Amino acid sequence: MKSKVSSTHFDTATQALLAPAGLDIGNLQNVLGDMMSHKIDYADLYFQYSRSESWGLEEGQVKSGNFSIDQGVGVRAVSGEKTAFAYSDDITLSALQEAAKATKAIASLGGEQTARSVIQRAAPQLYLPHDPIASLSAEAKVKLLEKLESIARKLDPRISQVTASIAGEYEVIMIARHDGVMAADVRPLVRLSINVIAESGDRREQGSAGGGGRFDYSYFTDEILHDYAKKAVHQAIINLDARPAPAGSMTVVLGSGWPGILLHEAIGHGLEGDFNRKGSSAFSNMIGQKVAAKGITIVDDGTIQDRRGSLSVDDEGNPTNRTVLIEDGILRGYIQDTLNARLMNMPVTGNARRESYAHIPMPRMTNTYMLNGTVPPEEIIKSVKRGLYAANFGGGQVDITSGKFVFSAAEAYMIEDGEITYPVKGATLIGNGPEVLKRVSMIGNDMALDSGVGTCGKEGQSVPVGVGQPTLKIDALTVGGTA
Repeated sequence: MKSKVSSTHFDTATQALLAPAGLDIGNLQNVLGDMMSHKIDYADLYFQYSRSESWGLEEGQVKSGNFSIDQGVGVRAVSGEKTAFAYSDDITLSALQEAAKATKAIASLGGEQTARSVIQRAAPQLYLPHDPIASLSAEAKVKLLEKLESIARKLDPRISQVTASIAGEYEVIMIARHDGVMAADVRPLVRLSINVIAESGDRREQGSAGGGGRFDYSYFTDEILHDYAKKAVHQAIINLDARPAPAGSMTVVLGSGWPGILLHEAIGHGLEGDFNRKGSSAFSNMIGQKVAAKGITIVDDGTIQDRRGSLSVDDEGNPTNRTVLIEDGILRGYIQDTLNARLMNMPVTGNARRESYAHIPMPRMTNTYMLNGTVPPEEIIKSVKRGLYAANFGGGQVDITSGKFVFSAAEAYMIEDGEITYPVKGATLIGNGPEVLKRVSMIGNDMALDSGVGTCGKEGQSVPVGVGQPTLKIDALTVGGTA
């Protein structure tokens, strides 16, 4: 029995993607059937329609505004480890047939398969099918940014510059597979960001904040605007008084929430199926082995309500899951799409993601976070004789094969004799992801997810993600500083 939500999404996708071209399910089955007659292991059609916009405000003036509409279809055939892929921004039967022909180059490598009767896959209601772009008028969107700027400027007279931006996307997707599975989803996404510059004498520092998720612009209430403005202003003002960060090996305490980006980059990517199948990850062939300190449990969860990284179905039409990757320090599994799960003889985890119809899917993270420990964060701080407290992060780099990473702290403080003392700037954290997991000595009870700003890049494709963690104490991590 089909769920009401799935049926509604399916109807929406049919009207947006198939009806304008005069296509029906029978046409899709015929295309897939023709593809499967050429001895391949797997085939799918991925249809996408999207509308997106962004508005930027600088010094009280609208400095940028963009609006785009895009649609198309990607056609994929898989034989063994090989993938043939073609796409078209023209959704017509002839374009589908031509794209399907382009995938036949690998046909001789596959097994004997046939297309099957349609199974419409139900999807949970993780978010409502809002159209964010239609939820506010253009004037109201500008006023929202003006209000955010006004709030920030009133918080501290040292704020000299404010830029703010808002972005929204309405996306409708449909997937048809050779095994008869058809799935559809309607995906809203919004994000609001603020950047401020504070000046004192000849010193200038910046701060930023923001958030969003899978809802419409009504999420950005006055309370949310004040929260973003306070965080951005606080970061900038704190850094005005920051001293140069010391360098060397020391205890590092990571704050809860967004600092989980280090977990995402330094560890999460190494748990993706393709890297492990090819043996290029530091975690390859280690399932069942101890890879982290006792008490560390890391999950990837695409099923959290309204979250930026959540999906009702992944981009192969599989339902997303809450996948335990590391449990109490033991590696339990990897993040998988269909291709890598089949080749590794492992379960599909619903983590196939692609940037658009013009890209092939890969195993990617959704919302990746570490579960709570038992220690209050203030006790963690008290336990440190001398160390660094990294409250917020900027950018970073990681080498998947070795696990080595370098991350810059956007907001950091020294810890002396169990107390947070003065702010520091220029601190970078240098280490190895798998080794860091083993050096976690205390896990806080304050797990938090980020505010909804994460975007993950992999092989040229960007997708929205979420991260999170509790406060963590890491023994003996290298800090690069300027002092």
